[in-house]
Amino acid sequence: MDFLWYVFSAFLGMTVGSFLNVCIDRLPAGGSLLSPPSHCDKCSRRLSFKDLFPVFSYLWLRGRCRFCQAPIPRRIFWVELGSGILFAYLYCHYGFSPELVVALLYGCFFLVIGVIDLERGLILNKLVYPAMAVALLMAIFFNELDNIPGIASAAGGGGLALGLFLLIFLASRGGMGMGDIKLVALIGFIVGFPLVIVAILLGAIGGGLVATILLLMKVKKGKQSVPFGPFLSLAAMVTLLYGQSIYDWYIGLF
Repeated sequence: MDFLWYVFSAFLGMTVGSFLNVCIDRLPAGGSLLSPPSHCDKCSRRLSFKDLFPVFSYLWLRGRCRFCQAPIPRRIFWVELGSGILFAYLYCHYGFSPELVVALLYGCFFLVIGVIDLERGLILNKLVYPAMAVALLMAIFFNELDNIPGIASAAGGGGLALGLFLLIFLASRGGMGMGDIKLVALIGFIVGFPLVIVAILLGAIGGGLVATILLLMKVKKGKQSVPFGPFLSLAAMVTLLYGQSIYDWYIGLF
C-alpha cells in the first residue's frame, strides 16, 4: 500500500511540475498562467492531452513536437521528473501531515525560483514577495508545526540574512544581485534563526564548488558569473529537511 502512495505522490509531483514549467516560461515575460493554452512555440499548434502527459509524453515523442518536429526544451522533462522525485521524497520524509503540505509548497517556490535564475539570471519579485508573505503568515499562525519557525525566529533569520548580504553587496560594489539578497531574506523567514546560517553556508559551499569546477573545466571564464539562486534554493530545502540535525552536529563538534 505504501508503494502505491509513493507512486501517487510521484505522479502528482510530475503533474504539478508541468504547471511549474508554465510558470518558468511565462512569469519572466509577464505572461498569463491561464491563457493562451499550452502550444508549440515553433508552429503554435495547440497541444492535446497526449502531448502534455508529464514525463511520458516527452519520452514518447522523443523530445520533439508531434506536429512540426521542433525540439522540446529538455528542461520540460527535467522539471517534471524532478518534481515527481521531490514530491515522493517529501512524502517519504513527512508522511501525510500538515508539514508535508508546507514542504511541498516551499519546494515548488524554490524549484521555480531556482530554474528561472539558472536560465535567465533573474529572481522575480512576483515570486519572492508572495513567498515572504506566506512564510510570515505561517510563522504567525502555524508555528506549532515542526518545519515552521515562530515569528521571532523567522524575523531574526530574515533580518540576519538580509543584513549580511546587504553588507556583502556594498563591499563588493554590486558584485551580488539584489535578487539574491531578497532570496536569502525569504529563506531566513522560512527556516528561521539560527538555521538560516546553515542554509547560507550550504549555498555558499555548493555554489563555490560548482563555480570552481566550471572554471577548471573552462566551461566558465573568470569574469563570468554563476547564478547563486539555484544553490540557495537547494540549500533552503536541505535546511528545511535536515537543518536542525546539521546545526546540532556542528555545535556538537565544540
